[in-house]
Amino acid sequence: MNVLLLGSGGREHALAWKLAQSPLLTKLYAAPGNPGIAEHAELAEIALSDHRAVIDFCLRHSIGFVVIGPEAPLVAGLGDNLRTMGIGVFGPSKAAAQLEGSKGFTKDLCARENIPTAGYVKVESRDGGLAALGDFTLPVVVKADGLAAGKGVTVAMTREEAEEAIRGIFAVPGGSAVIEEFLEGEEASLFVLTDGTNLLPFGSAQDHKRVGDGDTGSNTGGMGAYSPARVLTPELERQAIETIVRPTVEALARMGSPYSGVLYAGLMLTAAGPKLIEYNARFGDPECQVLMLRFEGDLLELMVATAKGALAGRADPAFSADTALTVVMAANGYPGTPESGGAIHGIAAAEATGAKIFHAGTRLDGDTLVASGGRVLTVTAKGDSVRAAQAAAYSAVDAIDFATGFCRRDIGWREVAREDAA
Repeated sequence: MNVLLLGSGGREHALAWKLAQSPLLTKLYAAPGNPGIAEHAELAEIALSDHRAVIDFCLRHSIGFVVIGPEAPLVAGLGDNLRTMGIGVFGPSKAAAQLEGSKGFTKDLCARENIPTAGYVKVESRDGGLAALGDFTLPVVVKADGLAAGKGVTVAMTREEAEEAIRGIFAVPGGSAVIEEFLEGEEASLFVLTDGTNLLPFGSAQDHKRVGDGDTGSNTGGMGAYSPARVLTPELERQAIETIVRPTVEALARMGSPYSGVLYAGLMLTAAGPKLIEYNARFGDPECQVLMLRFEGDLLELMVATAKGALAGRADPAFSADTALTVVMAANGYPGTPESGGAIHGIAAAEATGAKIFHAGTRLDGDTLVASGGRVLTVTAKGDSVRAAQAAAYSAVDAIDFATGFCRRDIGWREVAREDAA
């Protein structure tokens, strides 16, 4: 089977690496890809917003299956257009992808289905948002309603911060926002494969959103992650699936918009049980990297079964008992304006330690690998404990020469502390 993978980040490099291991694969193409993905796939320069160009490429190259990595093409309906042409797709329809594309849509669905989540109000104007703040205690969460690349959320500790966030959202014409109560607890990410009816759990992880050590500084798209998130115990995972994920999938099916693909539930583990923070309609980044390092099955076969509605009766996917941990190496300036063009050396030396280096924002300048984005590399390693995986990942980080980059030095700190206390 010829497969086309869409995307260019660390998530897509991890998917390419795993897809390339499938016995079902004849040839893997990727668009637009990156230098790391090029080790596993033939790259094609296609704009993912140009659905006609994607379809034409699929027809010319006898593509039997398309894996859509990032959220924007899903929300724009690329999956629907490919399916119309008879091409298999891993990823939800435009209607189902509203779970990520519109926070207001998701919050309203939760309210109708009694799915545990934070109290909220949707606002459509700056003045309405400022007035609605009076209904919430501090801290309060302000979210841009649409896609924001993981950075459209402000946890405001003061009224002034909340007002600034609202003004920023409505400075853009057509903006809308969701204001939510602040949930106390620890966050975890749960991944579930669904064909619209059947569910298969696909691992857990814990992301680190803040740019600085100790969870300080601005929100980012993610500075690192580890899997599994043991704080999400088997009992809590079952509870989250039955009270949050399954009712969501069933509601979408009743609406005539069955969800097919991976559903990523961002959870807050509160004293009252798991509550939904938000949904993503694709694998997380950098969570995908740690999941792929632990996953022991045939990814392409499982994705095709998901797309064909054939998950009924399948055993849960097999994962390594080891912990996987990934550290994001970002360009100086991130999450603001990142410094582009910085040279990167030492990838081979880093992988010689046993780690896997997934490219996120890189390009080739002649023969030199250079930074071309905010998050540049995701350095990923396994170990029989979180501390061991952390040590292995940072050993690989230290083998990389990236003078214009930085990383957090404490990825996995919560679980390492729990291990040390045990």
